[in-house]
Amino acid sequence: MTTYRQPGVVLTDRHFSVPLDHDDPSGEQIELYAREVVASDRVDAGLPWLVYLQGGPGFGANRFVGRAAWLDRALRDFRVLLLDQRGTGASTPANRQTLPLRGGPREQADYLALFRADSIVRDCEAIRPQVTGGAPWTVLGQSFGGFCAVTYLSFAPQGLSAALITGGLPALDGHMDDVYRAAFPRVERKVAAHYRRYPQDVERARRIAEHLIRHEPVLSSGYRLTVEAFQSLGILLGTSDGSHRLHYLLEHAFVPTPEGPALADAFQEEVHGLLSYAGHPLYALVHEACYAQGARPTDWSAERVRGEFPQFDAAKALAGEGPVPFTGESVHPWTFDCDPALRPLRETADLLAARTDWPRLYDPTRLAANEVPVAAAVYHDDMYVDTEHSLRTARAIRGLRTYVTDEFEHDGVRAGGSRVLDRLLALVRDEA
Repeated sequence: MTTYRQPGVVLTDRHFSVPLDHDDPSGEQIELYAREVVASDRVDAGLPWLVYLQGGPGFGANRFVGRAAWLDRALRDFRVLLLDQRGTGASTPANRQTLPLRGGPREQADYLALFRADSIVRDCEAIRPQVTGGAPWTVLGQSFGGFCAVTYLSFAPQGLSAALITGGLPALDGHMDDVYRAAFPRVERKVAAHYRRYPQDVERARRIAEHLIRHEPVLSSGYRLTVEAFQSLGILLGTSDGSHRLHYLLEHAFVPTPEGPALADAFQEEVHGLLSYAGHPLYALVHEACYAQGARPTDWSAERVRGEFPQFDAAKALAGEGPVPFTGESVHPWTFDCDPALRPLRETADLLAARTDWPRLYDPTRLAANEVPVAAAVYHDDMYVDTEHSLRTARAIRGLRTYVTDEFEHDGVRAGGSRVLDRLLALVRDEA
């Protein structure tokens, strides 16, 4: 272990070996990386542990500098473990460069089927004795990390002293189609709100979309910028500053050239940074699979359900005078065709979409008898996680207390500083 300092904190790099398949504990091992964080004035204090599970899937834990965002509040009471879930961050990677080591697409899909919440929870339980000496810990789950927390409550509640969930209460028994049928109307509301805030963006987005349909440029990275890919920039609209970021992006899209207006290099570079999955390919590969339970395949749910909402067709919007619709958090077959970081994995993704042997992720009976203190922040019109689904799940988990607010978007635990975490801690401690 390597220990070092940043302002106000002491950090320790920790590495763990866990089974790739926990049903075969003596088989292949993979590595997990986690960063231990403790307040510099409490290094020798006997603090309880909090393990943080990042949203995604496919993102490593936050790389904070010092005591930023919610971490400042957590460090008053806890020693924190920022876990890079399997396949992310500095843990054993899973991407277009490493997955061919598994074999062909079928072997790769079988491998990736072990990168869902059920395996992540078993990873946590495998490393917890090494971290806490066997004592239970508190889990803080953001977004997909909250889904993992509900899986934790379902199958290993003995490992938890409390569960804190932010924007991450999943539907317990819904199919991915149900998730998207609820999502597209929310996205439509967010897009309409953006255009009300920035009406000048209506013409800007139309001009960009028309250019993309005519030219379909390939960026310097090899990314094919189709109009559907451009529309997917609407994923920004679910965060606290996303509408403003989208506006600033659109305002400098074109530059004059001898051949006429062209997409500016700066615009192309920023768009690539927002759309590329090179840094988090697992998000695209297992995004829909992370909802799958039982024998029903996901079958590219977002692509199929989008067809039920013709108002998201950019060509139809351009044929009239209305605004070009943006879309939200979804992965499509064309996502793999556009992105060079994903292109070699298209067949693997197809096999995951067709898979019909998914284990259950939640145990409603166990959740109904839950004894672990649980509190969840539910954002009133969260673009990424349906509020109605979240509240239904909250009612299904015995003793869960909700903090329902429209003050924040999906990233409230980051944007709200200490306020969201402070409220959740008060709820699980019966102080509020």
